[in-house]
Amino acid sequence: MSTGTGTGAGTGTGKATDVREAGADEEAPPGDLRMARALWPVLLASAVGLLPFTVFSTYLVPIADGAGSGVAAMGGLRGLGGLAALLVGTALAPFLDRVPREWAAAGGLAVLGGASALGASGEFVLLAAFCLLVGAGTAVLNPALTAAAADRYGSGNAAGRAATLVTATQSMTAMLAAPVVALPAAFWGWQGDLLAVAAGSLLLAAVFAARGRRTGDGDRTGGGAANADAAVDGEAEGGTRLGYLASFRALGQLPGVVPLLLIALLRTAVFMGYLAYLAAFCDDRFDLAPGAFAFVWTLSGGSFFVSNLLTGRLTNAARPRVGTERLLVLGLVAALVSVAGFYFTHWLPLALALVSLHAASHAVVAACVVSLIVRRSGDRRGAALSVNAAGMSLGVFVGAALGGAGLGLAGYPGTALVFGTLVVAALVAAIPVSRTAPGPDDRTGAAAEGEA
Repeated sequence: MSTGTGTGAGTGTGKATDVREAGADEEAPPGDLRMARALWPVLLASAVGLLPFTVFSTYLVPIADGAGSGVAAMGGLRGLGGLAALLVGTALAPFLDRVPREWAAAGGLAVLGGASALGASGEFVLLAAFCLLVGAGTAVLNPALTAAAADRYGSGNAAGRAATLVTATQSMTAMLAAPVVALPAAFWGWQGDLLAVAAGSLLLAAVFAARGRRTGDGDRTGGGAANADAAVDGEAEGGTRLGYLASFRALGQLPGVVPLLLIALLRTAVFMGYLAYLAAFCDDRFDLAPGAFAFVWTLSGGSFFVSNLLTGRLTNAARPRVGTERLLVLGLVAALVSVAGFYFTHWLPLALALVSLHAASHAVVAACVVSLIVRRSGDRRGAALSVNAAGMSLGVFVGAALGGAGLGLAGYPGTALVFGTLVVAALVAAIPVSRTAPGPDDRTGAAAEGEA
């Protein structure tokens, strides 16, 4: 039994096609509910991984007050998490395809548990450590879980659909911020939220570690076995395992992957920078208390969840009606319009509509990027997703830093200018993605079957 299956099917490392579920390369991907039932441990872990920063963002104002810090300075600490994730994710990227996914996930969850316990203290220094450790933990956890979900379904459209289910689950967690975060906090405060996250993370880490030991002890359908099989196959073919730096060069040769990684970085800088100061904006412009703001966060998360879920289904269908690259550009245009208008509105209903549109547009872009990376990266999927996660973590740092700079120098119009410029840069990066010829896996199942 291995991560994300619950039934003994593999989620291995190495060659994804060796561990795919029977029927994964059929004309249409399996249904969402069927995938969710098979991948529930992975989806649960991905939801828990989002909670530490959800608590931090939702209660940014009282956390800053309790630590004796300003909102801008406390919000900037989240950028430290992005910096840590960049360093850890980039450094470990070549190894993510060489160890069982279960072990990588267990390590990331353990780090998140320890970080959440530190953050519950409320001290400024320990909150800085919290942000650093959460960034490092998610840099390992998120790509491991996404790759594990995709590995179960091979290398075609079903694999892309499984990967987008992981991102949809994370956005669903944000959508449920009110009951998951705000309601318990009414009884035990935001510190209690972080302690609960710590306990849940450590429990899940133990579960994934146990699964990793079982696959390492000879379960030939698990992550460790698949990894070993891939290594043996590589030696049998007369090749040698790529070195550390050669692994990065190989990623750069994948069709269109480098521009996709840049788009993910820029998109994340805009969205996460916007989210880092969303609570402060709503408090300043509309006088929303944290309890009321939780529902704004839920609106944003709900819009992201629905849009991400539908986009993943649309772009990975057997016969998609809209090309993934074209939908990517449309999402970026909608993100530009919504972020440019949001900071200039003083009418709460319009602001809420723009919150929803902005989240939905980013969900479209995120689903398109993940789908294209999964379908184009082949057996380097884990490394590609790890670099992607590291780039997005850098985006968190860039977005928080530049958003804070824009806010400090020119108020909210300055923030709008900064984020709008970043979206324009992402649109420029999308041009070579559309022009790059797709790899053999970046086709619909029907087309591939017809060519065969």
